[in-house]
Amino acid sequence: MRNGEESLMRIRWSGSGHSAGSGRGSPRARRRWRLLLVPAVGIAAVCNLSLVGSATASVAATRTVLEPSTSVAPNPTNELDCNGWSKAYKTVKKLAGDLCTDPIKTVDGKGSRFVDNGWYVGHDEPSVKFISSTPGSGNTMTYLMKVPVDPKVAPTASGSVTNYGQLSVAPWFGLPMCDPDSYPQNPCTPDSDSNLGGITNPADAGSAFMELQLYPPGYEPFVDSESCSVTKWCAALTIDSLECSFQFATCNPNCEEPTNFAFLQTDGVPAGPPSPQLADVSTFSPNSRTLLINQGDVLRISITDPAQGFTTKIQDLSTGQTGYMVASAANGFMNTNIADCDGTPFTFHAEYSTASIQNRVPWAALEGGVLMEQEIGHSEVCSSLANQDPFSESFANGQSFTDTDTYDTCDGGSEGAGQTGEGPCAATSTGVICQNAETQGPNGPQACPTDNADSGTLCEYADGFCFPQGARTAQVNGVNTTEWADANQCFADRYQNGDLDFDGLSYQRSAWPNGSPFHPTSAEYVGPLQANGQPYPQVQYESDIGGSSYLCNTNTGADCTVPPISASFYPYWSLSPGLFPLGQTQTSCVWNFGGNLSNTLENFGGDAQYGHPDLTWYGGTSISPVEPNPEYTGRCAI
Repeated sequence: MRNGEESLMRIRWSGSGHSAGSGRGSPRARRRWRLLLVPAVGIAAVCNLSLVGSATASVAATRTVLEPSTSVAPNPTNELDCNGWSKAYKTVKKLAGDLCTDPIKTVDGKGSRFVDNGWYVGHDEPSVKFISSTPGSGNTMTYLMKVPVDPKVAPTASGSVTNYGQLSVAPWFGLPMCDPDSYPQNPCTPDSDSNLGGITNPADAGSAFMELQLYPPGYEPFVDSESCSVTKWCAALTIDSLECSFQFATCNPNCEEPTNFAFLQTDGVPAGPPSPQLADVSTFSPNSRTLLINQGDVLRISITDPAQGFTTKIQDLSTGQTGYMVASAANGFMNTNIADCDGTPFTFHAEYSTASIQNRVPWAALEGGVLMEQEIGHSEVCSSLANQDPFSESFANGQSFTDTDTYDTCDGGSEGAGQTGEGPCAATSTGVICQNAETQGPNGPQACPTDNADSGTLCEYADGFCFPQGARTAQVNGVNTTEWADANQCFADRYQNGDLDFDGLSYQRSAWPNGSPFHPTSAEYVGPLQANGQPYPQVQYESDIGGSSYLCNTNTGADCTVPPISASFYPYWSLSPGLFPLGQTQTSCVWNFGGNLSNTLENFGGDAQYGHPDLTWYGGTSISPVEPNPEYTGRCAI
């Protein structure tokens, strides 16, 4: 490491705490949404962004970054496989998979489902891809977002009352990143369209996938659930790599999908070691410097790529607080050696100069790109829980985490009145054998053709991890700590990645925002703006739900439908009114996600917006034709 960096990391990660607060949106706070944007995002702000974009472009042309060559051996428990199926290591984040990118396996130009050591790990990521050929559009951008507000009453087992944490575990913003130690293990030039984004060229640059994720409240602690706080949102910078060679000739089964992770902090100092090799409980435990966001707040979200490292920043325009994170070697970020899983301190940078349609991550199911996304399909609400499935983990540095009040099976609720859900599972000499496993059927859930969870078959083997409604006691570093869940909630993430029989809340129309006080308000987005202050001129809508559909043939696209066969509903993107000056360009609309609202202007045909399976990329991904950006054209133009 560079002189002083090792001791600096020890100082930064010497302790962690937990900070939670209260505060819910109100009509008065919602009215501030328009007022805040006018002064905060005017011409001066856009001019400043333009300068940042120019600086980034000039750095990309001349930058030669010499990274430390010191390798770091992995701890026994880490994030070297964010899916949790490493052959050699345990994973810190027990709700495995919700941080991951959905990978695909590409051989001879054909994409197929990716199986991690016998386990299917794809999941559901409906998104909008923004397209531009302007230099800087692939590495510098700004979004505005208004965070949803949950109902004041608790969620119900019937789904008559829901909160946002039950609909999406992580709205996020995505971008391709350079990583020469990621698939297909080739050099990469930062911020350059000289990198190749196809799936057939052996000279394609090594690519990683960045997600700036936001986490809704109500289900804590984050280390084994989805929330930083009972009432507040938080955010993190994640970067996923893939330790496979071209055409998947070789993958390291000990570290197939390593993840760098760091919460956005008010001082920019990671809460714990962000690298895949050294991540521990403190990495996933918010502390007093973690940016916590009130429901209903308006955020200015900026993504830039200066010489010191790829940077994500959130300015809370409602409170004046700012949180940021730089993905640098100095902050403890590392890439991963495919041969032995060791880490090397590494400063990440964006991969491309432009957001041109071909600039993609060659191993990801989604064809992005500059992406705005909602990760769904991780929630079943239950009348009661069954089949206790506790866990406990100790670390070499003395940290530990134990949560015994967790379960595998959802009874009632999403499963149906009086019905028993999936699980439990038990390891045997023939595999991990599960009871009541189900999958997608032509008319609803049907029995899985195998009860062996590590067979790679697309089945829902258990509903867990499940957490009981209300307070429970966990031990963090040997100290009893009160944790919380707003509902009897199952995340379908213990033995597979997601709700693969499509009976959870994400696939029920009535669960999504509809103007009722018994459901959350919609997430609202404006932008993104490019580095030059202009909107992205084109978009595509896409979903990789086909990859998680048992009946979908990813080779031919047959039965790869949106919504998936037997699902009663699939959420979609829409636009509703709102007048927001954005420098030299204005829009009269905001993006929403879910279903139709009372004031919806455009819904682009509902689920028809997702187009058709793209067999040139991967039949499990449906994508629309390239279209003009509707937020600045048609009924939304000013």
